[in-house]
Amino acid sequence: MVAKFVGRRERTVSRRLWAAFSLLCAAFALAGCGDMGRFQTASPIAAPAKPARAAAQSPAAEREHERILSSYGGAYDDPKLEALISKTVERLVAASDRPDQAYKVTILNSGAVNAFALPTGQLYVTRGLIALASDTSELSSVLSHEMAHVLAKHASIREDQARQAAVVTRVVTDMSNDPDLTALALAKTKLTMASFSRAQEFEADGIGVGISARAHFDPFGAARFLTSMERNAALKAGKTSLDPRAQDFLSSHPATPERVQNAQTSARQYTSPEGGERDRETYLAAIDNIVYGEDPSEGFVRGRRFLHPKLGFTFAAPETFTLDNTAQAVIGVREGGTQAMRFDVVRVPAEQTLGEYLSSGWMEGVDKASTEDLTINGFPASSATAHGDQWQFRIYALRFGSDVYRFIFAARQKTTESDRNARETVNSFRRLTLEEIQAARPLRIKVITVQPGDTVESLSHRMSGVDRPAERFRILNGLEAHAQAKVRDRVKIVVD
Repeated sequence: MVAKFVGRRERTVSRRLWAAFSLLCAAFALAGCGDMGRFQTASPIAAPAKPARAAAQSPAAEREHERILSSYGGAYDDPKLEALISKTVERLVAASDRPDQAYKVTILNSGAVNAFALPTGQLYVTRGLIALASDTSELSSVLSHEMAHVLAKHASIREDQARQAAVVTRVVTDMSNDPDLTALALAKTKLTMASFSRAQEFEADGIGVGISARAHFDPFGAARFLTSMERNAALKAGKTSLDPRAQDFLSSHPATPERVQNAQTSARQYTSPEGGERDRETYLAAIDNIVYGEDPSEGFVRGRRFLHPKLGFTFAAPETFTLDNTAQAVIGVREGGTQAMRFDVVRVPAEQTLGEYLSSGWMEGVDKASTEDLTINGFPASSATAHGDQWQFRIYALRFGSDVYRFIFAARQKTTESDRNARETVNSFRRLTLEEIQAARPLRIKVITVQPGDTVESLSHRMSGVDRPAERFRILNGLEAHAQAKVRDRVKIVVD
């Protein structure tokens, strides 16, 4: 969630668009190799890690850089990680076919598993991806893959496609008076332009594996990390009815079995008797204590509850709902997808009542006669109903300090349960206590040594704040389904 919410342009919510949004919201992410699972603005903190030479900065690249920072929570300040990445990139650049190509790497303060490149050589990697990788060779496979997109001009080609998409946007906007058609057409265009082609992905994989191998990293790091990302996506799939692939690296870099196999085949071409470096100990030392998941200072989800310590409020979603803190809003979806909710902030002039706002036309199908003024835990609020072709809506606006927060509940059919879910969720909105604010610490990766008697189960029981801890422990540490941690191995756990 953004630090202050305010400043985001309010968008009209129409009947069919809201139904589509619950399924497609995650796919509206930045065109890259990954996900946008955050809801926050950039913090002007932390210089990115830099190799010896910096990538050239054009005005357009600077604007895109600022947009990326805004979308992904700003830069993540960690000198140990910056030093590791800088050293890794320098090795990769020296081993590439274009050692004259300059790169600049920014670590993004996002729990999303994501990495991408701009045509200028600006590379981005999230701390979520860094936390998932198990050694430097796996990280090098990601960085070399993104470098390959730059070297093969894929990023430039996609930039041209983005410009074409902008033309399509203008045409669709000018020609269509149907807001649903316009929005869905634009969403489809953005999603299409977000992905590299299959051929480009295979080419980047091959080039990237070669660069990593020539830099003396283990060339099988790419196949291992692709597998970890696939497993991570599958874990997310069991958690939510939204398509998890639309929110992570795999949305534009699908880790199909064929792609993993091709990465392994490429790696075998470079295998030497001495093998390549995994550099696991150095890597684990660098990521020890890295923030994991969402940054509490910008709002975060814990189970069914959303908390925003900086703004000082919290609310709880209904049972059987899964909450997702996206770049646009907090989205909740009921198991089975028959109900959904959205929570965001809107600008409402001080002189306009909340009831007037709800019936002002920002949403189609609002029953003005249903508008009702309320007080929710001491906060002025107003509610109304709205009707669409396939969805029924209950909407609330609530004034909290100088901001107005909006709850939108959608149900395929209006039922006693859907009404109760909406009412109980809104009624759970309250101020955080000072103790709750002080206790809102980020989750972190802690690297520990496996002791005699430790098992995956016992180690995963030491994890905090995560669901399905045993599966997550295996994925974080690259352990197969039945593998056990070995005594004296260094492993990652999540702690608060």
